[in-house]
Amino acid sequence: MGRIHSFESMGLVDGPGIRNVVFFQGCHLRCKFCHNPDTWDYNVGTEISSNQLIEKIIRFKPYFKNGGGVTFSGGEPLLQPKFLLQMLKLCKENHIHTAIDTAGYGEGNYAEILKYVDLILLDIKHVNPKDYKKLTNKNKKKFDLFLDEVTKTKTPLWIRQVIVPNFNDSKEYITLLSQLIKNIKITNKIEKIELLPYNTLGINKYKLMNYNYTLSNTPPMNKIKCNQLQNKLINLI
Repeated sequence: MGRIHSFESMGLVDGPGIRNVVFFQGCHLRCKFCHNPDTWDYNVGTEISSNQLIEKIIRFKPYFKNGGGVTFSGGEPLLQPKFLLQMLKLCKENHIHTAIDTAGYGEGNYAEILKYVDLILLDIKHVNPKDYKKLTNKNKKKFDLFLDEVTKTKTPLWIRQVIVPNFNDSKEYITLLSQLIKNIKITNKIEKIELLPYNTLGINKYKLMNYNYTLSNTPPMNKIKCNQLQNKLINLI
């Protein structure tokens, strides 16, 4: 049994092709820019069995064209390692392409989980441990442990990072990020790199849930500047 937040039947941006996206409930990180604080609390999710979920996924299998399949997202899918592993195995038994969209902050058993993952969508929060904790309210060591396992598996990656004004939008930070990505490239194929401009679309959720939104005075990231930083990053790698 596992707990999920929601299910998207025709995802187009969370991996190649047309995909089911399963949003797992629960996340230990408290990222200042998170759009989905409603995924944080594990106990409020919808309980579902692995058999129920794979039956639902299989119904959409005819639409999985152009490399499509299933992406397990969140929340943080690695916080439910037993359920995630079972779902990955069931997908592979049914010849379905698998991806996980993760910040790499889970509960271990990564080596076994990654045996059944075709693609990792890796959400990098920050390169610097001090700023990582400032942004997420958590220590960076768990992310480093996950990344170490990723480099052992040679699993292909899409790398993503949200760019926030006056926090990680400098050329100096992009240089640091490029060094991390170059180290990953030594062992793993990086298929895509995306710098995502910070926006304020999640503010209303915080108001409805009576949560404090600490970036309320931060403007949305300029999309042109974000694209320029992405081009710089790609040129450095």
